[in-house]
Amino acid sequence: MPATAQTIMKLISRKSRLKGTVRIPASKSHTIRAVAIASLASGSSTIRNPLLSGDIQAAVNCYRALGAEIDTSDAEAWKIAGTAGQIAAPAEAIDVGNSGTTLRIAMGSAALAAQGQSTTFTGDEQIQARPVAPLIDALNNLGAESISLKGNGNAPVRITGRLSGGKTSIACKTSQYLSSLLLCAPLATANTEINVSLLNEPDYVRMTLDWLDKQQIQYANDNMRRFEVKGGQSYNAFDAAIPADFSSATFFLCAGALFADEMTILGLDFSDSQPDKAVAEYLRAMGADLSIGTDSVKVKTSRLKGIEIDMNRTPDALPAMAVTAAFAEGTTKLVNVPQARNKETDRIKCMAEELGKMGIETEELPDGLIIHGGSGKPAELHGWADHRIVMALAVAGLGMDDPCDIDTAEAVNVTFPGYVELMRSIGAEMEPAN
Repeated sequence: MPATAQTIMKLISRKSRLKGTVRIPASKSHTIRAVAIASLASGSSTIRNPLLSGDIQAAVNCYRALGAEIDTSDAEAWKIAGTAGQIAAPAEAIDVGNSGTTLRIAMGSAALAAQGQSTTFTGDEQIQARPVAPLIDALNNLGAESISLKGNGNAPVRITGRLSGGKTSIACKTSQYLSSLLLCAPLATANTEINVSLLNEPDYVRMTLDWLDKQQIQYANDNMRRFEVKGGQSYNAFDAAIPADFSSATFFLCAGALFADEMTILGLDFSDSQPDKAVAEYLRAMGADLSIGTDSVKVKTSRLKGIEIDMNRTPDALPAMAVTAAFAEGTTKLVNVPQARNKETDRIKCMAEELGKMGIETEELPDGLIIHGGSGKPAELHGWADHRIVMALAVAGLGMDDPCDIDTAEAVNVTFPGYVELMRSIGAEMEPAN
């Protein structure tokens, strides 16, 4: 949730040298997909090693409201009794908090409710500024009745069943639109055809397809541009462990390349489809001393040089890579990532502004940033109530001669509640302050 005058928490980050071993927590994107599929499945599923964060709690609360029985009392093994696709439309609106992934995926799930049954979704101020109009239109094309209650293409939205199938076309400035359709379409009564005119972040769709493959869902994929999904299918109960989160690991990979005597990062599976595993290759291309093992990555400080990076597949990595570029020699261009302007915040604009406060020359592009590396200076920084911006700016503070203060730092709890503690375990001088 956006911070108020009463809840603003600062994170103070000081110059540090890092050394040691860290294990990265579970993937947010995988955990939410697991919760959604288990909630739509028949029988009882077990999700092992789930992430527990603000976004995940929003997903759990959401699917409980849609009829699933979710027992999270064992933090290592959640039990979910699914709905067998029989979604119950709750009388009260579902508040997804700050979770855009939950909103988009659950909109598709809610469309599976019985004919005429409606579910209303809302969220915090940031969620109500994030567009869902293309998904609304697609669900309408496929037999549901979907509407933006304020008429602006954003939440709050009302979704009325029932999804029947059919044909739709969609431009996916965020991959979450397509993931939502692919997850609900197998449970539609008839077959579904989805034509995709634009797809940013295709690897997140690959993650969704991996889950469908494990469920033996029948579909045809024509190079991510056209999908045919057979209707009348079902999801089955499963027992699965959630892999570590490469998006969370990004901050440790970047911090290690900048400030570590030596750091070992455990638990990262580079065979997984998470797109942010590409950050390791970005850093290598900049000159990072980084080696990938079977279950670990070793990284330490090296001289980094500016390069051009196409970040379309990895928009979540933009804040951390922008900070990394600020400490590199020469100019770095982060390009082809226009969807970064439509995340929790306009991350292109926000990062340009905060790097500017630190004396880093930065130019905004419509679809990215140009960053001229150099020695920055400490500053009072605004975290924009955006978890990834806060964590990235905290990494920047590790390289400053005097402390950097970052406000709205409670936003970190959205995806990575243990971020500060894990950073401190390897020598980072970070501390929260009210």
